[in-house]
Amino acid sequence: MYETVTLGYRLRRDMTASLVIFLAALPLCLGIALASNAPLISGLISGIIGGIVVGSLSHSQTSVSGPAAGLTAVVATQIALLGSFEAFLLAVALGGLLQVIAGLCRAGFISMFIPSGVVKGMLTGIGLLLILKQLPYLIGHDGLQTNGSLSAAPQNLGLYQSLVSLSDLDWHAGATVIGLLSVLQLILWDRIPVLKRSAIPGPLISVVLGVAISQLWFSGLGAAWRIPNPQLVQVPVFNSPAEYGAILVFPDFSLLTDSKVYIAALTIAIVASLETLLNLEAVDRLDPQQRHSPRSRELFAQGVGNITAGLTGGLPVTSVIVRSSLNINSGGQTKLSAILNGGLLLGCFLLIPQVLNLIPLACLAGILLVTGYKLASPALIRQMYQAGRYQFIPYSCTAFFIVVTDILTGILLGLATSISFILYSNMRCPLHRVLEKHVGGDVLRIELANQVSFFNRAAIERALLEVPRDGFVVIDGRKTDFIDPDVLSLLRDFQNITAPARGIRVSLQGFRERYDPAGEIQTIDYSQTELRGQLTPDDVLRLLMEGNQRFRAGVLTRGESRQNSPGEPYAQNSCVTILSCIDCYMPVESIFDLRPDNIFSVQVAGNVIDTEVVNNLEYGCILSGTPLLLVLGHTRCGAIRASLEQQQPGLPEDRGNNRHLNQVVNLISESIQDETDSEKQTDSPEQNSLSSTQVSHRNVLRAVAAILASSDQIRERVQAGTLGVVGAVYHDDTGVVELLKEELPQG
Repeated sequence: MYETVTLGYRLRRDMTASLVIFLAALPLCLGIALASNAPLISGLISGIIGGIVVGSLSHSQTSVSGPAAGLTAVVATQIALLGSFEAFLLAVALGGLLQVIAGLCRAGFISMFIPSGVVKGMLTGIGLLLILKQLPYLIGHDGLQTNGSLSAAPQNLGLYQSLVSLSDLDWHAGATVIGLLSVLQLILWDRIPVLKRSAIPGPLISVVLGVAISQLWFSGLGAAWRIPNPQLVQVPVFNSPAEYGAILVFPDFSLLTDSKVYIAALTIAIVASLETLLNLEAVDRLDPQQRHSPRSRELFAQGVGNITAGLTGGLPVTSVIVRSSLNINSGGQTKLSAILNGGLLLGCFLLIPQVLNLIPLACLAGILLVTGYKLASPALIRQMYQAGRYQFIPYSCTAFFIVVTDILTGILLGLATSISFILYSNMRCPLHRVLEKHVGGDVLRIELANQVSFFNRAAIERALLEVPRDGFVVIDGRKTDFIDPDVLSLLRDFQNITAPARGIRVSLQGFRERYDPAGEIQTIDYSQTELRGQLTPDDVLRLLMEGNQRFRAGVLTRGESRQNSPGEPYAQNSCVTILSCIDCYMPVESIFDLRPDNIFSVQVAGNVIDTEVVNNLEYGCILSGTPLLLVLGHTRCGAIRASLEQQQPGLPEDRGNNRHLNQVVNLISESIQDETDSEKQTDSPEQNSLSSTQVSHRNVLRAVAAILASSDQIRERVQAGTLGVVGAVYHDDTGVVELLKEELPQG
């Protein structure tokens, strides 16, 4: 019972959606044929094929196919270049064959590699052409016929003639009024929410109004207002079934040896496939059920549709976003709605051609002019401009060259522009250079990207050539998963030939074994190993503060991204021993932008000093030989906050069950002077934070004093100048490390 109800529900929704699609598709099929300078009946034939043939073969449940506004410029240009509509039909059939082959080869993924700027530029260029080439029809220019005088010239000349016709005073008053009213009605239909959400398509209202005004009003106002037959739709009228086949136009197969036909076929296949795949992606996003339409299968279905269109006198078909979105918004559930739409167009074509011949061409021109405006909307141009030059320049180049040349040339030039930006970006940003300051001299560290292709070769070669003579360079490949063989050969040549000749020391770090079959690549970090013995306490402190500045700026160069990889030889390169609090959640190697093996780290709650802590510090300072010992406290310390709370009068003694915690709190309590800080502990978070920070400062200074008092070896090295002991506080809210300069507390 449930399945029966569901099928019935889907059938009802599909039938309703098919009617809405038909009402919108009928004027668009005629208008697109008009804009393409093709016989108007060819637009209807394509609508029928797009619904029945493509709809049946496609696996998309929401896409609706037919003649597309985006192909009007292509069709008009190719008809003019090939010299006849029959030659063009042959190109359409061959283009469909190319689409079938592409679908069978599963080439649908190619659309994901077309830059969005080029695609949007293509749509904008087509929109501009649509606007410019419909203006003569909008004003009823008498020199225009339904077969289109513009079809006798290439696209750029046709565009020129369109503009020239506007300067002539040969405007038809009735056609101009109908065209302008159509434009105004469509604009209002899109601006008024109630009308926009209506199930009645705006173009259908334009057609009804145009026919009503033309037949009921202008027909009685004289020749100046009456719409003449050449400015009305003209589709064949059948007096008997035998005449149906006589009006179909077939391709001219004698032109199979003409190279221009194959160029036209390639152009049609490329543009139609691009528009189909992009529209398909957009339609899938609109689908409430979020179903996925197989791209390669859609290419196959569109190819079969175009072969059929070429053999029966139709225009090229693509997936059309306008009709597809109408299908979704009208509740279409399956591809049955697209098939029924094709059936309704077929019935209209066979049964009521006389009604179609009442439609003014100016009305269709108004519909297409608004469609062109949507394709080339100022909002889209502004969006692309705000996206930056890498998006805007390929976009504008594509649109410009489509207008002044043709679709295929415009797309190719747009792609070339986009690729040039990609190459330029790869030449500039395939690596990250860091100049490390050390006592023994500067070390240039070159960090390679995750993927290093041959596009990056020029930039890497330039960076290597900029290394000064007798310099030191570390080439870091730890984050690199792939290196092109050409780039790897460049690195080896530099290491083995160029660098020795120029006295440059080279270290290659983190390269995977497959890139080093001869075992020539080194992995020792010379930047610390060779120079660590020369570092003074002041040198190390300066390195720490410079690292903290990089940490605060978000420009990390030595931290977690450069940890030792599994299996990589480990070297003890510690240059500083740091005593920090155990509840400081930011790792000290990140705070100072150091590698973990550059730090001998000791952590203890509240930086309290006892025998075990001193033993660990002596290991780092004496046995490991680090020239600096840094005691690093931090604000918002939980141990200090607990100590302050315990100092407030009236609080119960509840610490007896935790002997170890009591020891920490008691040691920190020595930093609370004369109970003044504990009295400041209030309900105000700001006051409590200030008091805790002041205690943190004194607690660090007391820890420094306790270390010097407890360790004779550390104290002797400090007096000899080979070891520095410094106190500092890390501010959790800002990331700043504040060095403490106050005198050590007495007593």
